[in-house]
Amino acid sequence: MESLLMPNSGVFTWVVLPILIFSARVVDVSFGTLRIIFLSRGNKVIAPVLGFFEILIWLMAIGQIFRNLNNFMCYIAYAGGFATGNYVGILIENKMALGMQVVRVITSRNADKLIEMLRSNGFGLTCVDGQGALGPVKVLFTLIRRRDLPRIISLIHEYNPKAFFSVEDVRMAEAGVFPMSPYQQRALWDWLRMRRKGK
Repeated sequence: MESLLMPNSGVFTWVVLPILIFSARVVDVSFGTLRIIFLSRGNKVIAPVLGFFEILIWLMAIGQIFRNLNNFMCYIAYAGGFATGNYVGILIENKMALGMQVVRVITSRNADKLIEMLRSNGFGLTCVDGQGALGPVKVLFTLIRRRDLPRIISLIHEYNPKAFFSVEDVRMAEAGVFPMSPYQQRALWDWLRMRRKGK
């Protein structure tokens, strides 16, 4: 078994090496995808660190390609790893849900219930009266954390299902009103409880 995995064996050349190249490409392209996302958000610390490891892993993978130019499986593994790495990088970034987004809701229906529910859920909201193609509309703006997007979309669908809405990434924002995280809610309740005891 050990002899099959030696660098000069056929199993290593045609199976193990392509798997290693594929894995390296998945990791380095995932890092590259995340690096670009962090750069677009102006992150000056994480982006360079990811770039360092991205290039380091890429150099190791391309080095193996040049050592095995007659092995077509390495080419397939390299290309497959690149494609998979893009997908994995986007999945990771979506799971991390970093950054801020602005949600713009335009509705011709009465939006009072939606406005009330958004505010009661802790979202800061700006409302403007406007004129649409078919008559008067209400335009709602709210700045949210990306991880809160599914919750706000659910509220829109529940309380104003025919409303038009759009979502855009925000590179930078200062101040704002956001829903409290469970940790912040617990800290607030603990602080209030201690204040009551102090009285």
